[in-house]
Amino acid sequence: MIDKALLLKTRELSDQLIALQTPIRILDAINWDKQIKEEFFRQKCQKNPLIDRAYYQQRDLGFVPSELRQAFSTLHRNIINQLGQLNPIAQYMGKMCTEYKTVLSMLEYRGTPEFHDLSVELFGHPKDLFHAGEPSLSELANMLEQPLKNLLAADILPEDPKNIDASDAVRILSEQVNASMPGINVEVMLSDGIVSDAAAGANNIKLNQDVKFSQRELDILEVHEGWIHVGTTQNGLAQPYLTCLSKGTPSSTVTQEGLAVLTEIITLKSTPRRLSKLVNRIQAVTKVIDGAEFVDIYRDYVAQGLSKDDSYTLAQRVFRGSTATGLPFTKDIAYIKGFVLVYNLIRVAIQLGRIDQLPLLLVGKISIDDFRLISQLHDLGVIENPQFVPPHFKDLRGLATWLSFGRFIGDLSFEQLENDYKPLFL
Repeated sequence: MIDKALLLKTRELSDQLIALQTPIRILDAINWDKQIKEEFFRQKCQKNPLIDRAYYQQRDLGFVPSELRQAFSTLHRNIINQLGQLNPIAQYMGKMCTEYKTVLSMLEYRGTPEFHDLSVELFGHPKDLFHAGEPSLSELANMLEQPLKNLLAADILPEDPKNIDASDAVRILSEQVNASMPGINVEVMLSDGIVSDAAAGANNIKLNQDVKFSQRELDILEVHEGWIHVGTTQNGLAQPYLTCLSKGTPSSTVTQEGLAVLTEIITLKSTPRRLSKLVNRIQAVTKVIDGAEFVDIYRDYVAQGLSKDDSYTLAQRVFRGSTATGLPFTKDIAYIKGFVLVYNLIRVAIQLGRIDQLPLLLVGKISIDDFRLISQLHDLGVIENPQFVPPHFKDLRGLATWLSFGRFIGDLSFEQLENDYKPLFL
């Protein structure tokens, strides 16, 4: 166990880290104004939006990046000086300081090629390999595309109607999350300042006031935004010493989104269209890396049957922080990338008989790369068990059984299975 005085010093330094990162709002700093969309449609969707570095520089970040970066460097030195360079607590918080400094550099380079390079450093690249000789993330997305197209073309899997107004959705979702997350008071509210349909805060879920929802979508938001994003934030805030676990870095975003997508699938809330949307995001990022421009991605989405508004919104996600002819912001690969990483971690835990450690994924906003370090800090008494644990992690028997059979079935040759069973459907 670690000395009590050192734990109290950890809490002090952790709170300082939280205070330093508070003004950083990556998406607020890179999203495009409504006027850009209005001008794009005035041009009949034929011309790329006029976005350059000057466009971003006129936006007040609320801080001076160079000064804040220096403050993180100073805090990093204090952490090492007061906790010790080899201390696992210092190693964890030191990595967070370094990553936040990279974020600040990325925001300084908005509208330039360097923005993309730093985005890749933080979130990854669609052509990265998980293991040598295996498909890249982009290739995995292409492999998923055709089966999903077949499912979406089937009349037996219709989409649920979007017939719930945002104001009614607030009431319904509020009732759902507060029933399934006892002890955590989650506020659901309307917002006109988000690009997506919904977004999670520390203790709230914001719904886009201009969007209608289906009940299925609200069910997904309950488990994705509520159970995972709000739940892990609250678990981090409840930590007695390492309170910075409540604040996510970009690398933890990958794990967070992976956990959230896994939760959608395990709870049977997700749909083929939802998964197709996540696959399309990877493909869009890949196309831009290969030379596509904003109008190309917009037209791709329109050709897929999406509305003009939705096509613009999805195309904007890829280019925010960049220019309409520049390289992409790669955050949108996090969902499937994170799913693969989390899924494989759980499979290995089951294989090793260590599923007892899996709830540590929920102690806060952690990265899988830090899982061993998190486990070590838990054993030392620095990190406590998560207070809120979703049902599928609270009782691990079902999850372990599902993934054990998934491993068994996955070892079978799909080509042979297809040859054996395909005649039954003709």
